[in-house]
Amino acid sequence: MSNKNILEIRNLTVSFGGIEAVKGISMDIPAGEIVTLIGANGAGKSTILRTIAGIVKPQEAEITFEGEPINGLSPDKIVSKGITLVPEGRRIFGNLTVLENLKIGAYLRKDNIEADIEHVYSLFPRLKERSWQMAGTLSGGEQQMLAVGRALMGKPKLIMMDEPSLGLAPLVVKDIFDIIKTVHKEGITVLLNEQNANMALKVADRAYVIETGNIIMSGTGAEIAADDSIKEAYLGKAKH
Repeated sequence: MSNKNILEIRNLTVSFGGIEAVKGISMDIPAGEIVTLIGANGAGKSTILRTIAGIVKPQEAEITFEGEPINGLSPDKIVSKGITLVPEGRRIFGNLTVLENLKIGAYLRKDNIEADIEHVYSLFPRLKERSWQMAGTLSGGEQQMLAVGRALMGKPKLIMMDEPSLGLAPLVVKDIFDIIKTVHKEGITVLLNEQNANMALKVADRAYVIETGNIIMSGTGAEIAADDSIKEAYLGKAKH
């Protein structure tokens, strides 16, 4: 896979209260791929995504998107460049309708958004059926569809998903990974932080394993899934 990198991170260091959460990591996200971060809770995965999105300010970093530096830009400027984040916990607006939530995803756009709303509905027909329903009354899986649909309304080139399957029933988790594959087929690069390492590695072109703020391993999804130490630590397949 020799895709040109859409996103490059060099020496990303993030501290909270004097404690380093991310310790000088570097990574490449090739255009058109699904790249997944796996690791335990508190490893620094969400912090990496939130820093790319401009929500967290790093102590040090060189982050370039399509060859242009983006560190130091505000979150709205980063969205306007073509990076959107589906946050952990979905963070939809429960007291607004499905349609109103989708329109919020396009708040920076000045062009006509109707075709894109219809496109999101074509990807997620259940959202169309519930377009006038209050988002807070949707099921967990439908709320995740809405969070992804809202992110797509920003017309991203790179979509980041932070723990999209968290707290969802196993059958719904399969739906969520179908959504990830659908988004990828649209030609959008996906950066995924996911605790369900089994599912994440199945869809990933490449993966980074994060432990206590460090990258301890990287490779293709298949290579990482085949590694015995990873199987034991993250895939529930201990060696006997």
